[in-house]
Amino acid sequence: MSNIDTKATSQPAFSTIALKPALLENLATMGYESMTPIQAMSLPAILNGEDVIGQGKTGSGKTAAFGLGLLNKLEVKRFCIQSVVLCPTRELADQVAKEIRTLARGIHNIKVLTLCGGVPMGPQIGSLEHGAHIIVGTPGRIIDHLERGRLALENVTTLILDEADRMLEMGFQPSLDAIMEHIPRERQTLLFSATFPKQIQTIAEQIMFKPVICKVESHHDSGTIKQHFYEISTYNARLKAAKLLLLEHKPDSAVIFCNTKRDAKDVAANLINDGFSVVALHGDLEQRDRDQALLRFANKSVSVMVATDVAARGLDIEALDAVINYHLAYDTEVHIHRIGRTGRAGSQGAAYSFYDSEDGYKVALLEDYLGRDIVNEALPNDNLLDTFPAQPIMTTLQIDGGKKQKLRPGDILGALTGENGIEGSEVGKIKITDYRAYVAVNRKVVQKALDKIVNGKLKGRTYRAWEMR
Repeated sequence: MSNIDTKATSQPAFSTIALKPALLENLATMGYESMTPIQAMSLPAILNGEDVIGQGKTGSGKTAAFGLGLLNKLEVKRFCIQSVVLCPTRELADQVAKEIRTLARGIHNIKVLTLCGGVPMGPQIGSLEHGAHIIVGTPGRIIDHLERGRLALENVTTLILDEADRMLEMGFQPSLDAIMEHIPRERQTLLFSATFPKQIQTIAEQIMFKPVICKVESHHDSGTIKQHFYEISTYNARLKAAKLLLLEHKPDSAVIFCNTKRDAKDVAANLINDGFSVVALHGDLEQRDRDQALLRFANKSVSVMVATDVAARGLDIEALDAVINYHLAYDTEVHIHRIGRTGRAGSQGAAYSFYDSEDGYKVALLEDYLGRDIVNEALPNDNLLDTFPAQPIMTTLQIDGGKKQKLRPGDILGALTGENGIEGSEVGKIKITDYRAYVAVNRKVVQKALDKIVNGKLKGRTYRAWEMR
């Protein structure tokens, strides 16, 4: 394996590398001129047909790096599956597919198909019958289609493993092995990961040929992320500390990271019982409950998400006001990845981490990374426990119609803000799926907003609607 030194790389323009003119023109229309460090390091090797291991945190530009690489190589007139992108979760697969489609806008007739669990098999079967150039999906669902003979991968020339560390953590190694048997050995393999555990080294040796390693050092501006540490010995004391920090700082948007599903469930249940606005995100959730939890958190109608690292990986929950590490992460890279979700784009963020006497090794590693001693700080005053938690400004309405009924965001916004309606400033994010629509509205006008939807008309017909709780 060869390594590329991050310190030696600058941020050159996309025009300096051998991308197809259509891709360069589309990047220009999107306002993308200079490459991010991970793109500058990895794209030349990717375009040269080499195997690449790319390591960088969420938001570093990894998806565009491999997306541009596979699109540049794609032969549109060969209507067969030429690239496969494997992701650990449906949410990440949806994000990746969306970004590839955006990058491909300048090239006509490229078909990107998403194959993930948690959604009906029927539409996927129909889409596969019509063919595709690029498959983006989760290992389990791709195996399902392979075993039933619905998916042919003998023409694949590029394989991408995105968030490979999390796929291994989630137990996908057997599925990955099975998928490899269906893909030609003569291919380009790209592996992207936020962290680089020993398992990654092992799998790289098994499936890659002389990979180029491109590593972007994970670091965050200490001026935008303030880190605070609290030595806490018992479970009840941790729970109390989390409540005090939430009551003191009143974040509009915060994630509490737990190391286990059991802790995530318990912490969320206790906070909800004490009146906090909370959703939980862990591996035991049904896909529908997971989707709705993410939706409510993303549109600011829930203030706190309690999550495990695996569940939260690859999700669009950036620009948080605060991150609370209920337990220290198992390794420093994961800690850095967690806190990097706050203090984005120059905004001020805060990370609050709990540790105990058994965390000596983790603390020592963090001290080496931070270049300073970790000092126990004092928690807010216990008097705060007598106050009631702040509630989010927004709440979410669910409407029983979606894309299949030809509903668009403009239709919902118009219905809410029409004659005697609510103000446009009182409407937040609108999301429309095939059969449901969701809109965030100011909590103060929720009844008025519901009346406008239920008693009015959208696209000439009435719909049921209700407040999500």
